[in-house]
Amino acid sequence: MLRLFHHFISIVRNPQTIALMPFENNVAWITGASSGIGEALAYALSNRGAKLILSSRREEALKEVKEKCAGDPAHIQVLPLDLAATDTLEKKAQQALDRYGDIDYLFNNGGISQRSLAVDTNFEVLRKVMEVNFFGSVALTKALLPSMIERQSGHIVVTSSVMGKFGTRLRSSYAASKHALHGYFDSLRQEVHEHNIRVTLVCPGFVKTDVTRNMLEGDGSRHNKMGKGQQDGLSPDAFAEKLLPKISRGKNEIYIGGKEIVGVYLKRWAPGLLNKLLLKSDVT
Repeated sequence: MLRLFHHFISIVRNPQTIALMPFENNVAWITGASSGIGEALAYALSNRGAKLILSSRREEALKEVKEKCAGDPAHIQVLPLDLAATDTLEKKAQQALDRYGDIDYLFNNGGISQRSLAVDTNFEVLRKVMEVNFFGSVALTKALLPSMIERQSGHIVVTSSVMGKFGTRLRSSYAASKHALHGYFDSLRQEVHEHNIRVTLVCPGFVKTDVTRNMLEGDGSRHNKMGKGQQDGLSPDAFAEKLLPKISRGKNEIYIGGKEIVGVYLKRWAPGLLNKLLLKSDVT
């Protein structure tokens, strides 16, 4: 037990036990890159000299993002994909590897949200949210893992949410998909540590994107309204600028947002209080 304690202290004192990679000249693959956080990451990473692979379902929007990125356009590739079509992602990963040889950073950022009571949510909606948010990220990661393990290097970054740590009304499917990401990628982090591969879970609070406008109602239709939290949230560009330095420092889990981040700590230390506060909160 004493030996285990000393090992823990050594890790705390030196959190960068796995070599960290700079962004410059490294290859970063971003899903959900056509808008929001993914788009902002594309700009921030290109400004830091990274080579990019931009992915989402919307090819034309990806091309527009590419045009706005800094650096040599030859080092920015557009690779459309659908995270829900998990059987196609291994082929997409091979296309990315054929283009660049190695992928240094995988940003599993693509996702969708949901707004409806659990009892009113069609099972097809629950399944779609899980397919995109969880199974899509897992499938793409698994497709790239062998190459990362072979060269003993890589960094997998997963966009979760504060709802990966606690749930609220009207978000049962979304919260479930984000909780699943934590379970899977926390376990994966332990498995790939010996291969010099890092895994970072990112938990945004409110960020001013179209995530609530595009989220699914219980019948599968789009919500088409931006929630107040998103309206008052961080801009995607500000979020990306806060995020990248934390990633470069090798953080295992990152929280960025406003007062909603307090909920993560209340869940751990005062879950009863958090429950009372959430029952009184206005979920939009």
